[in-house]
Amino acid sequence: MAKVPSSVVAAGGLVGGYGVARWTKKRQLGGVVLAVAGAAAAQQWRERAGGRAAGALSAAYVAGFAGSHPLAKKVGAWPAVFGVAGAVALASWAVADRRA
Repeated sequence: MAKVPSSVVAAGGLVGGYGVARWTKKRQLGGVVLAVAGAAAAQQWRERAGGRAAGALSAAYVAGFAGSHPLAKKVGAWPAVFGVAGAVALASWAVADRRA
C-alpha cells in the first residue's frame, strides 16, 4: 500500500489542527491533531531524507504553526493557515517526497 506523502501529512496537520481547534472550541484537541500529524510527518522525513532534513522540516512545521498566528492578524485566520501549510508542504515535497 502506498504511503500518504509527507507533504500531505504535514499540511493536513496544520490545517486539520486549526480546524479541529476552531470547530470544537478546544485548542488542546487541535494541538493533539497538530502534534500527531507532525510526528508522523517527521518519521517519514527521517526515513526518506535523513535526520538533518527531518530536523529542518520539523522546525519549519513548528515555525509555520507559530508564524500563522501573527500572519492571521494581517490576512485572516484561514488564509494564514493555508499559506503556511502550503509553504511547509512545498518544502516537504522538495526535500523528502520528490526523492521517494
